Amino acid sequence: EMEDVDFEDEGAEEPDAEAWETEDDEGVEDGMEAQDDSEVTFSLHSASVFCVSLDPKTNTLAVTGGEDDKAFVWRLSDGELLFECSGHKDSVTSAGFSHDSVFVATGDMSGLIKVWRVDTKEEVWSFEVGDLEWMEWHPQAHVLLAGTADGNSWMWKIPSGDCKTFQGPACPATCGRILPDGKRAVVGYEDGTMRIWDLKQGTSLHVLKGQDGHQDPLTCVASNQDGSLIMTGSVDCHAKLVNSATGKVVCVFKMESMAPKAPAGEGEEAESNSVESLGFCNVMPLAAVGYLDGTLAIYDLSTQSLRHKCQHESGIVQLLWEESSAVVYTCSLDGAVRLWDARSGKMISEYRGHSAEILDFAVNKDASIVVTTSGDHQAKVFCVQRPDR
Repeated sequence: EMEDVDFEDEGAEEPDAEAWETEDDEGVEDGMEAQDDSEVTFSLHSASVFCVSLDPKTNTLAVTGGEDDKAFVWRLSDGELLFECSGHKDSVTSAGFSHDSVFVATGDMSGLIKVWRVDTKEEVWSFEVGDLEWMEWHPQAHVLLAGTADGNSWMWKIPSGDCKTFQGPACPATCGRILPDGKRAVVGYEDGTMRIWDLKQGTSLHVLKGQDGHQDPLTCVASNQDGSLIMTGSVDCHAKLVNSATGKVVCVFKMESMAPKAPAGEGEEAESNSVESLGFCNVMPLAAVGYLDGTLAIYDLSTQSLRHKCQHESGIVQLLWEESSAVVYTCSLDGAVRLWDARSGKMISEYRGHSAEILDFAVNKDASIVVTTSGDHQAKVFCVQRPDR
């Protein structure tokens, strides 16, 4: 473990301490590139790569979208391009495959959403909404849900384009998730409110606002495997656990404020903390919350208490649980992917290869592969399968 290594001692033992230092400086100068644990690098993007999704049926394809207004569908095995999802004129911030991998959808910041048929590589549908905040496929149907900056959430049947809208408050619908039953969706808003929508009726089943809502914009929402529990995260640093049937807050996880941050320099805002990502474990009553200050908190749902705090050097961008174990993956602004054992709170392994922050990542079904996207214009494929798991 890193903490057990005393770097000063090691330096002293080196016969040529000076050479050792220069080597060290070089490594720092080259950014984080020194170490590359990846198997495949996809480098057709010419700017930051914002999003990645894997095809759920075969787990052999990835779709990535970036600041270069481009989205690509490519093969994980060798990084070979399958086709480009062309026609976007703004950063592609959302991309994903339908539940059966028949379609792939790409959405850009300006609100242009396009859907392609994967086998024919042909565009089958496109639509323009207001500025796009998020987009996700229905877990069982060819239905797409998206949230926009005007507060609306949109639902379309693909490829017919039949459309329904869910009117939220007059502020951005910052995050959303279709619940596992496929009949409801939870949407979080910039004003701190959360709504659970009935997708068929188009009506709001529950609204959490005021004390029940958050004090600041919502950043992320998640649900457990059967959809009975929802978790919301916010810029206010709180994560709320909500019963999806009653719409009642079960408990609030607050991150006790860390040591006071250094005062901000001129023109800078004071450094703040916020919840960046969260998710439920499928095999134990655990939830993970990732914070901008680099804290990964593992909460025990049965006792509603903090079980482990795993510290990262820099902010956590996203976290994902392995489908069938108590292992949680994090990617962070320092460009590394880490695997944590949620039972012990110990780090299992760490993978590097990017020379800039990781912006998004995906894990395949059997947890053997992680695909990352980064500000270094690249997407990378890491093999994380370990013999003992």
